[in-house]
Amino acid sequence: MTHTALIVIDMINTYDHEDADLLLPSVRKVLPAVVRLIERAREDGVPVIYANDNFGEWRSHHGEILQTALAGPHAELVDPIRPDDSSLFIVKARHSIFYETPLAYLLSQLGIDHVVLCGQVTEQCVMYSALDAHIRQLKVTVPDDAVAPIHPDLAEAALRMMERNMNTRICTVATLDWDAAARRD
Repeated sequence: MTHTALIVIDMINTYDHEDADLLLPSVRKVLPAVVRLIERAREDGVPVIYANDNFGEWRSHHGEILQTALAGPHAELVDPIRPDDSSLFIVKARHSIFYETPLAYLLSQLGIDHVVLCGQVTEQCVMYSALDAHIRQLKVTVPDDAVAPIHPDLAEAALRMMERNMNTRICTVATLDWDAAARRD
């Protein structure tokens, strides 16, 4: 049906890091939109790929990362978006979902030429991932109501840069059309 994948960035999180106090209100605000987006992707047969930091725990794997977040003080932000059995998972160590991960290979194996990015942090991991996707000649869409910033002013600038400089389509979860976004030049 589509050559699109939804990529959920860094939403499996313990929020035990610098700037977490600034990030948490933003995550709470966008969580319902992220949940709707993941549900839509699953209903529409769009692959859902989680790209998540390992928080420096080099012995951890995606199951352990999930269980640690679910056992933490902010499990209510993780439980609604937890991966299901059809979800794919990439562990990352830096800002970009592509940097030294197998994501580019996975996308090529799935025939994906369009990625929809959601998650956190708008002005960091989402923006750097959009740039790396653009460099790899992938079409990129970012629903702005499904990305969480630390600094709203920087997030607004990041979204404008993604749209202007990286040809990223900025929309909302409600206006996202998987196929129309994938067909655009």
